[in-house]
Amino acid sequence: MSDGMEQKPGETPQTAVPLWEVRSISKAFPGVQALDNVSMAIYPGEIHALVGENGSGKSTLAKCLAGVHQPESGQILYKGEVVNFPHPLAARAHGVATIYQEFSLVPSLTVAENIYLNRYPRSGAVIDWVAVRRGTQQVLNQLGLEIDPDAVVKDLSVAEQQLVEIAKATSLESNLLIMDEPTAALGLVEPEHLMKLIRRLAAQGKAIVYISHRLDEVFQIADRVTILKDGKWVTTTPISQLKMGDMVRMMIGFDIQQHYPKERNSKAVPCLEVENISTANGVHNVSFTVNVGEVFGLGGMLGSGRTEIARAIYGLDKLTSGSIKLYGRPVRFKSPQDAVAAGIGMVPENRKADGCFFNFDSPKNITVSRLKELLHGPFIHLRDERRIGETYARRMNIPPSGLERSVQFLSGGNQQKVIIARWLFSKARLLIMDEPTQGIDIGAKLEVYRVINELTASGISIILISSDIPELLAMSDRVAVVRDGRILEIAGAQQITEYDLIAAASGANDEEEDAEKRAAGITPQA
Repeated sequence: MSDGMEQKPGETPQTAVPLWEVRSISKAFPGVQALDNVSMAIYPGEIHALVGENGSGKSTLAKCLAGVHQPESGQILYKGEVVNFPHPLAARAHGVATIYQEFSLVPSLTVAENIYLNRYPRSGAVIDWVAVRRGTQQVLNQLGLEIDPDAVVKDLSVAEQQLVEIAKATSLESNLLIMDEPTAALGLVEPEHLMKLIRRLAAQGKAIVYISHRLDEVFQIADRVTILKDGKWVTTTPISQLKMGDMVRMMIGFDIQQHYPKERNSKAVPCLEVENISTANGVHNVSFTVNVGEVFGLGGMLGSGRTEIARAIYGLDKLTSGSIKLYGRPVRFKSPQDAVAAGIGMVPENRKADGCFFNFDSPKNITVSRLKELLHGPFIHLRDERRIGETYARRMNIPPSGLERSVQFLSGGNQQKVIIARWLFSKARLLIMDEPTQGIDIGAKLEVYRVINELTASGISIILISSDIPELLAMSDRVAVVRDGRILEIAGAQQITEYDLIAAASGANDEEEDAEKRAAGITPQA
């Protein structure tokens, strides 16, 4: 580390004068020094990645730039002049737009209504809807987006909603776009479309601050990267001068020999046998077997039916046909309670909405899966609850502060570890993990991978759903490719490439086959 001032070794940015700069920024919250003498410069047309573990200070720094937080010391400069943002509107007036991981769109309104929300052009006292639609179309055309301005947002895909968020930000005549985990909710193919749009924005001279836990994306998109650790500046370096191992070491403070420490513990003994199951929620004649100690991956695009298959197995969606066997015994779950009683647990895709009880601390969140174990007569034995919570929190490396505070104050990674600890305590024999590392930092990801290895070594089977393709292929033993609620193929994870998975999941293979048939004078069948 150095004195915290910006270093620009090797590559020279587009201009010698930063568009935006933070100098020696510090910010504290009760009991936490979130930022400590952090400096960073951002240049026009630059895609500047901001990375670090959860709690490193990334979001706090972004919120200082956006006027959400006011630093206690240090300066923010715009085109070399000191500026002060007492509130977000002041930052917006200077051209700062922030695109958060959780969308700020109103689902029931149209694209045009969302883009002009709270600033509709008027003709006298009447909203000029022609101007609203015309302005929206101009913004969409500028970004090369083929989205109907009159489409209702709730009817759009998640990827399209993300693009509308960006269109809304650019419509504010912003010169700095802060993007916080912009691909966290996207599937396999959608991130590439987003990357093209971000490059287009940078080519127009906009500065981009790109915050992501997906380091492969950072290497794909960024010009330079600033790394934070424990609220302190570590380095600002051109991405061309960094390797993945270097970045990980500076983020977490130690080297890892490999990014995905996979252990293979699968045994030739069936744990789960799924045969021709269908549901009214879009699952069609799905069959597969998961062996004891195996990680069975479900790969596919967002909306492919991966989560719907998991819901059917977990008793959330009723089977309309087909059968399920658990350790050779036929089972039919009317509810998740039945699945839990049979030894199945689920780490849901949306931990905030479906996973955590935010008004409870970690011990209560962990022990809720087997409350009967804590009953002394009609009452819960609080001392046992605390002891068990502490035991599993230690096993998952959850910080001691997590035992005292509501889980809403924990980082995303620690919230995820609390949910996994719950199923360890439940003694689940099969664990469904839906996007278990989404939105968590590299250190927390390594903890999740360690737990996956630990679980499979003890004979627990795992169904892994992940939109992070390298992660899915590296941590699975076998992978099923899912599209339109059907399993297209099942292959050994080491026998399928990223290209193969994306091509099959997106239908690119079908398009190639159809093109070959047309070239041969054969009409493809629908």
